[in-house]
Amino acid sequence: MTMSCDLLIRGGTIVDGSGGDPFTGDVAIRDGRILSVGDFTGEAKEIINATGLTVTPGFVDIHTHYDGQAIWSEELSPSSSHGVTTVVIGNCGVGFAPCRAADHDRLIRLMEGVEDIPGVVMAEGLSWDWESFPDYLNALDARRRDIDVAALLPHSPLRVFVMGERGVRREAATAEDLTQMRAITREALDAGAIGFATSRLLIHRTKAGENIPSYQADVDELKAIASALRDADTGVLQMVLDAPFQSWTDELSHLLAVAQASGRPATFTLGTANGGEPVWEDALRICEDANDQGMKISPQILPRPVGMICGFELSSHPFSLCPGYEAIAALPLDGQLAHLRDPAFRAKLVAEAPHEGHPLAMMTRNWDWIFPLSDPPNYEPPAQSSVGARARSLNVSPEKVAYDLMMGEGDGRGLLYNTLGNFYQGKLDAVHDLINHPATVMGLGDGGAHYAAICDASYPTFLLTYWTRDRDGPKLSVAKAVQALTSRPADTMGLCDRGRIASGYKADLNIIDLDALHLHAPHVRYDLPGGGRRLDQKATGFVATIVSGQLIRRNDEPTGERPGRLVRGAQIAG
Repeated sequence: MTMSCDLLIRGGTIVDGSGGDPFTGDVAIRDGRILSVGDFTGEAKEIINATGLTVTPGFVDIHTHYDGQAIWSEELSPSSSHGVTTVVIGNCGVGFAPCRAADHDRLIRLMEGVEDIPGVVMAEGLSWDWESFPDYLNALDARRRDIDVAALLPHSPLRVFVMGERGVRREAATAEDLTQMRAITREALDAGAIGFATSRLLIHRTKAGENIPSYQADVDELKAIASALRDADTGVLQMVLDAPFQSWTDELSHLLAVAQASGRPATFTLGTANGGEPVWEDALRICEDANDQGMKISPQILPRPVGMICGFELSSHPFSLCPGYEAIAALPLDGQLAHLRDPAFRAKLVAEAPHEGHPLAMMTRNWDWIFPLSDPPNYEPPAQSSVGARARSLNVSPEKVAYDLMMGEGDGRGLLYNTLGNFYQGKLDAVHDLINHPATVMGLGDGGAHYAAICDASYPTFLLTYWTRDRDGPKLSVAKAVQALTSRPADTMGLCDRGRIASGYKADLNIIDLDALHLHAPHVRYDLPGGGRRLDQKATGFVATIVSGQLIRRNDEPTGERPGRLVRGAQIAG
């Protein structure tokens, strides 16, 4: 009997996600799964000619914050416009469940502070048709969207749910509290959570500047929660450590203790500094030793600098903390321009100092690490292009240079890129080493968060364009880059039914014109609930993105198909 399929991708260059050499062949899809890979001679309901194009598995972003956007939107962009077909939410130990009605505003303030999501957006967009974490998963499951979502149980909502005000004040959990946390964690895992997430980071704070409930939670509390993962024999631990303010040795000792209590894999955020000693190498050595002893510890990395995008239309820039700008900050950009175009206003503002003592004051004026961000965007800019270097060259103040760059062509839409880290000695060579380390995993897109400050969810396109094609200096093979975006993150989170092009795997795929693939400059959109703003970033060169055998994007535009589903728990191929 002749074999038939629903969709046939014919004659493409297949980069299968394994890290192996590309090869030419067909990919046949039936009932949302890959039926065969190679030469297909059967019948097909639809055929896509992929000759001269690259076929990859769909990308998996394991660090996002679409916890709210997955409720109010059917499109998880920017991620889905950059080839991502599965995202993981609940990261950093923050989210919206479990949550009692009385604590809705509390969790909104928490997310507003930690993830820079405007409170009005969440108040307008969240339906709150849940209380328990299983209820929240059901709410996600009831909605249709373009790509798949998997969820971690976040620590801070769990702590508030069990302990109430005591949890907010960060009091020590009682034995009864720990029993409840452990039971709720097991309940979440049984309902489909893929793990547990927490944060120890000092700068993760509420909108009011308070430490989040999970900050410096006792290791015994984390061990009690982790024991639920051991009992269920499933799930991954995700932690944000306080290493920027503590030592990697101390912070990783906490993670390793909790991971040992769980018996499960763990992942944490790792990046380089811009200068100083390469202390992140200590973290890698600790992970190597732990993994040699049978643990599975995966540092989570970003393939470009960690930073903020600055502009008059955004939430942060070198003048955002100056009284003169604060007086016009609430105006829409058109209203601001009436002042910003005034030479007298400019002269006053560039001479004005930001508020003293604000933690962002120094960060927003680190002139030698702030660069113009144009089209195409340069994420490894030369030192001489920084605001500080330009100011010295022109013999003017850096404030004047920054102001004029943000004014752009007079429309106030010029952007600056404030590289806060992951840009050691002004290069990405150390990031190249991180990418090639056997323990690391790609992540940190942060899609759904920091709407008016970052747009790192575009990193898959950046990895494929810059690291395999455009960079001067050490590059990556296409096979290595695709593996870093697919099977490696999928396997790390136990989502082993995706991330590879092989028979029996989920039919999540990209068809890409690698020669034409282009990452455009970020731009601002006003399409969040309540008219809220967000940064978006367009890519061109994605011929098709496929989820469960259905085309969700064709020629860089959405098709309107909504095959995305909630992923409940760990998955196996076949």
